Amino acid sequence: MDISVVTTRPFTDQRPGTSGLRKRVRQFRQPHYLENFIQSIFEAHPGLCEGELILGGDGRFHNREAIQTILRMAAANDVKKVAVGHAGLLSTPAASHLIRSRGAAGAIILSASHNAGGPEGDFGVKLNTANGGPAPASITDAIFERSKVLTHYRIASGTPHVDIDHLHSTHLGEMSIEVVDPVGAYADHMAALFDLERIGELLRSDYFRMRFDAMHAVTGPYAEEILINRLGAPGDTLLRAEPLADFGGRHPDPNLAHTRELREALYGRNPPDFGAASDGDGDRNLILGPHFFVTPSDSLAIMAANAHLIPAFSDGLKGVARSMPTSQAVDVVAEALGIPCFETPTGWKFFGNLLDDGRIRLCGEESFGTSSDHVREKDGLWAVLFWLNLLAARRQSVEEIVRDHWRDYGRHYYTRHDYEGLDTSRAEQVMARIGEQLSSLPGQSLAGMRVAEADDFAYRDPVDGSVTEHQGLRVLFEGGARIVFRLSGTGTEGATLRIYIEQYETHPEHLDREPQELLRPLIEAAVRLGDLPGLTGRDKPDVIT
Repeated sequence: MDISVVTTRPFTDQRPGTSGLRKRVRQFRQPHYLENFIQSIFEAHPGLCEGELILGGDGRFHNREAIQTILRMAAANDVKKVAVGHAGLLSTPAASHLIRSRGAAGAIILSASHNAGGPEGDFGVKLNTANGGPAPASITDAIFERSKVLTHYRIASGTPHVDIDHLHSTHLGEMSIEVVDPVGAYADHMAALFDLERIGELLRSDYFRMRFDAMHAVTGPYAEEILINRLGAPGDTLLRAEPLADFGGRHPDPNLAHTRELREALYGRNPPDFGAASDGDGDRNLILGPHFFVTPSDSLAIMAANAHLIPAFSDGLKGVARSMPTSQAVDVVAEALGIPCFETPTGWKFFGNLLDDGRIRLCGEESFGTSSDHVREKDGLWAVLFWLNLLAARRQSVEEIVRDHWRDYGRHYYTRHDYEGLDTSRAEQVMARIGEQLSSLPGQSLAGMRVAEADDFAYRDPVDGSVTEHQGLRVLFEGGARIVFRLSGTGTEGATLRIYIEQYETHPEHLDREPQELLRPLIEAAVRLGDLPGLTGRDKPDVIT
């Protein structure tokens, strides 16, 4: 094997965001761009070269080509062994499971999650470390610093493409390569967590129907293996099950705006009893009942309240966690159960220490992500199986379960308003304007409620003591209502301003209101605080969830 040491120049835009480096495909296909970032990973995190590396992605455009490049660079950087997902496909939660089950040093996951794919779409590279979770800030910061001074990268030259379409073992120089079946391994793992016999009885019955939308993304093969092959669900259970490089020309984001067929089925005549979807890399989930949408925040709270019905949690929950912008619904459940609830910054990596230390077993984010200590990533199909197990155990509809929960714990009315693709300077002006007002807000009346506190959220990790600052601006009201402003780190162009609005209601007659209507005074207060029309040039948000 010949190794080339290629002269390059640094790129200034390779700072990883919340979930790795995400850019347009055309940026990743620039000469040296992907190679620079991969070399920066190997040099900033040399432990990755000392053990087994897991490699694969969600199958989006440029996935297969990137895998070949990374294999050649891994061999040139003295990586000992690489396990590649069959056909280059590997869901993010399955990657986390493979790291943990195989004792691997980490994984390079090729995905831009729920972002659009195709030649004009997005691509991404994310590093997961030996615990199975996303690399912490200390490592991603080191990768970025290395990328700014990189002058050379190493790559095996003149080597043929590695066959990733068949399960086999081979070598590239001294590096061993194994093409593995992550689907079977993941399905076996789920069988140890859930009552699959009970779920199978439900799926095969003549009184229950479901639809799962894989969105032409990576979860299709996993859903087919578990729901169809192992549990015996009818073949028409799956929608858009074949992974496609451009996700069928659609956006692989599991919400009502991008799941047309699923939405029409669940909101049409004679709807199925249960509907669900997952995203591009399989880590997010959407849960629906007939004519009924379950918010991710409510889903997390309901999981916590019913965890005792799931075999994996038969010994109970030690604690739970949510990201700061996620509604406080799970906090109420945790208080009732007498267990701690941790509030972390957005980003799954912040749950890692809590999970590794045994302080929590269940965690989630408002952005359609929930999971547990079975991996160190959010897990879309796991959440679907949790709900199926819950439906089989309680013998109630999705809506009945949610409404029972509201009656027992109250309802957290919740919405998120996204202003996407903003000029970065305009988005920063909005945050600066709000930040200047924070100290004067406590004691004031906004939206007919008294402000109790206002701050810039900072998090001290209770395990290692590290502090993460500037994670969102919060306006907290007496009675539990909140307005949160935050700039998102998952986009590829411009800035996305997210505004989270929440209000808690316990009165039995106030549990069936339309959220946008009930939250309107708080929404209008948020618009005034940020002078959104004036500073963004937008008279309304681009997306409301």
